[in-house]
Amino acid sequence: MAQETHSPLANPAPLGLVGFGLTTILLSLINAQILPSGGEDVVIPMALAYGGLIQLIAGILEFRTGNTFGMVAFLSYGAFWWWFAILLLLAGNGLIDISKAGPTIGVALLLWGVFTFAMWIGTFALNRALWLVFLTLWVTFLLLGVGGAAGMPSLTVAGGYLGIVSGALAMYTSFAEVTNATHGRVLVPVGARD
Repeated sequence: MAQETHSPLANPAPLGLVGFGLTTILLSLINAQILPSGGEDVVIPMALAYGGLIQLIAGILEFRTGNTFGMVAFLSYGAFWWWFAILLLLAGNGLIDISKAGPTIGVALLLWGVFTFAMWIGTFALNRALWLVFLTLWVTFLLLGVGGAAGMPSLTVAGGYLGIVSGALAMYTSFAEVTNATHGRVLVPVGARD
């Protein structure tokens, strides 16, 4: 009887990380007031296609590999980007009215911060690069949430700058995982836990 062989599955995390990283940096450049606020319209398609869809795909693939953390993270943040893009599209086209929403969007971002803080706790068992991505991300959501809820634009700008750092760390981690997997050895460090 022939024995069935299975080739190893590819790691979907680098794909999800770069989708998150690129989209986060682009929006964070707007939040930090480095790019104009009108640039949010450019973020919408990237949020749907790369930040959203690619992370959703990565999350489904993480389910296939049995990685609960990766599945929850990528499916959740993929859905976050869809929420963000749909909110902008609906409000921008007059299909919903958020003019009286007050602090609601800020509170939504604070809730994402709470979720991200819980995910950060999970990274204590993972590599240090992911630990830093989630640390900077939950603080980014905290700054953006408080800034939005309390009407403090300076906190939104600070959150934008920290979001750039978080996105860059995600892109670095993606690059490291792709490079290390391709070469079959650690060339780019991620701070593996002992």
